[in-house]
Amino acid sequence: MALQSMTGFARREGTSGRWRWAWELRSVNGKGLDLRLRLPPGLERMEAEVRRLAGESFSRGNLQASLSVTADENRFEAVLNRQALAAVLAMREQLDGDIDPAPLKLDTLLLVRGIVEFRESEDGEEALAARDADIAAGLLGALADLRAMREQEGSALARILHDHVTTIEGLTRTIEADPSRSPQEIAARLAAQVALLMDGMAALDRERLHAEAALLATKADLREEIDRLKAHIAAARDLLVKGGPAGRRLDFLAQEFNRESNTICSKSNASAVTAAGIELKVVIDQFREQVQNLE
Repeated sequence: MALQSMTGFARREGTSGRWRWAWELRSVNGKGLDLRLRLPPGLERMEAEVRRLAGESFSRGNLQASLSVTADENRFEAVLNRQALAAVLAMREQLDGDIDPAPLKLDTLLLVRGIVEFRESEDGEEALAARDADIAAGLLGALADLRAMREQEGSALARILHDHVTTIEGLTRTIEADPSRSPQEIAARLAAQVALLMDGMAALDRERLHAEAALLATKADLREEIDRLKAHIAAARDLLVKGGPAGRRLDFLAQEFNRESNTICSKSNASAVTAAGIELKVVIDQFREQVQNLE
């Protein structure tokens, strides 16, 4: 599966009979999948299906979906109010002999309010069903377009994240290979410190002092932090290769990267290691910032 960014846009439009419809989908970063839907009056029944399809396509992101439906032409029909017509004819019979007995003409009846009403004609059930089917197919197309755009941006993010992981790996190797980490260097540095303390301080317990020095040497060792960084690097690369909704896992790894770099900087007793640790923190921040955009 490809990695997906959480940002994207898609639009699909079409016609069905005399109806014109258009879907617009917008997606931005979000902790989960939050769908905000805007449907025209009369089509609210589609909400459940839209939410189901969106949930099948995406797992994270604030998604806005809007549908517009308009009629290309307004068609009207004349509707005869037979009760009103019957009332007029009944009145004419009652007034027989008092008014002109000439037959009523259509234009005369049209002047009587309520006899004939003009209203927009409605489509039949088959036409409406066909329209709704076309709108549903358009939604599927729009979701596919949005997914394609998110995957395209996800591929670009994956390349950036791979570069960051490679940089993190290089800095980890720099720290691991620094001469200050060699047992001989650590021993020499501690021996010099012990000798300095022992000068003129015969009262100090040599055995106790050497034990404390050994403890400090153990605490100053960066082996565990380096090993954990290597494990996190391998895990990050594995997630980037597998793809799919990996944003949360990569964000967790970014936090672990940051924890190890903080420990390295606090333990460091060499300027080169400290400098590499600080650069490591900078790259990890950049890595985590990009990860926030991934599904």
